[in-house]
Amino acid sequence: MSTVTYVTPISGRVYGDAMPPDGPPGRLDQPVSTRELVARVGVETNRRLAEITQDLLERLVAEVGEIAGDDRLVQLMAASIEGNVDTIVHMLRHGIDVERTTAPSAAVEYARRVAQHGLPLNALVRCYRLGQERFLRWCLEELRRQCDDAATVSNAAMRIVADTSAYIDRASQHVVEVYEEERERWLVNRNASRFARVRELLDGRVPDIGAAENTLGYRLRQRHVGLVVWLDKSESDNDELAYLERSVVALAAKVGCAGKPLLIPSDELSAWGWLPFDSNHDFDAAVLAENVASLDRPVRVAVGTPRAGVRGFAHTHEQAKQAQSVALAARMAGPAAMAFGDVGGVALMCANLEATRAWVADTLGALAVDDESRARLRETLRVFLASGGRYTAAADQLNLHRNSVVYRLHRAEEEFGRSLRKDRLRLELALDVCHWLGTIVLVPGHAEADGGR
Repeated sequence: MSTVTYVTPISGRVYGDAMPPDGPPGRLDQPVSTRELVARVGVETNRRLAEITQDLLERLVAEVGEIAGDDRLVQLMAASIEGNVDTIVHMLRHGIDVERTTAPSAAVEYARRVAQHGLPLNALVRCYRLGQERFLRWCLEELRRQCDDAATVSNAAMRIVADTSAYIDRASQHVVEVYEEERERWLVNRNASRFARVRELLDGRVPDIGAAENTLGYRLRQRHVGLVVWLDKSESDNDELAYLERSVVALAAKVGCAGKPLLIPSDELSAWGWLPFDSNHDFDAAVLAENVASLDRPVRVAVGTPRAGVRGFAHTHEQAKQAQSVALAARMAGPAAMAFGDVGGVALMCANLEATRAWVADTLGALAVDDESRARLRETLRVFLASGGRYTAAADQLNLHRNSVVYRLHRAEEEFGRSLRKDRLRLELALDVCHWLGTIVLVPGHAEADGGR
């Protein structure tokens, strides 16, 4: 008969038809203690360690899809399985107290590597749960083969399940701690490296674009839409950055991004982002705004315009920051998404709000007073001018009768003190500034009787 051999993926142990020195035990035909029966199961599982390791490995790779695509990770998992099974087997054979055991080095290293690959913690925990269930099947099958006495088998089975469960609980707790520590350390280091690369890109100091792309995991030679995303306040669960990342990924899918977005934390409540687009896809800021408004937490988003290449990467980011300056100057009174395409001119006036406030007052006169009546007049005039001076178009947008628009424009001209056709560009800009920034650039006033309809 030919000799059948099996080589474990990591340790290289080889077992053939010839049995190792202490096994396998034959079937019992006389009474035996629970402890002795457990030890005999340990001897047999030790003899079949390679076979058991391979069986558990195949089961875990099939069941835990997150690990299946990386051969090096699979090989390290095999070493982790072998180390854990070997430890449990020795506990069963020699009656070793679980408190004297430690997770094998391969299992610890596997936990570190899982963390570094960004795989979820539940994938690691699930491996231990599935591995425990599969190993216990081997042990219980061996118990059935070894002995017919129901009471003895039952007692031994409870002992094996208890010892194995205690070990898995102890080992999994250890590797979870290792995972969490490594994940935090790795994320800090990775984010620091990525942030440094982004700063270099924004400063125009990256000679090796390929190296920068590898560090960021993001293609620079494409079209980008820059984002600044932030939350108004921290929640009790302290997952703000994770929530922002999930939100940006969801928004990227909604607006048809060509790939995974890039997100770089800037502090504990905000981050910089870039959405990737191919040359054939148009970006619609209105669609983004609609989806931002539907998020389950009040995320604020400032949006740049699409720009291509490395220079575009920096340019659209700068636009997003300028759009954010409008949102912050307005004290978050504006929409959840603020697009530079809508507020570019206003953004440039946020650098000196005191001067802007004085300019608005000089430009609009009494129309710059902060009250409800003049707010209606300003908005009617702004929409009318933006509609190309068409009464019907303005009435449709404002959901008013045409005569009401005419009346309000007449009242606005009275407040303005001169013809609305004079200095039209300046007037439009001042009205835009009031629309986006609101109270902060208006002249304080008291409520007056409503002069509009």
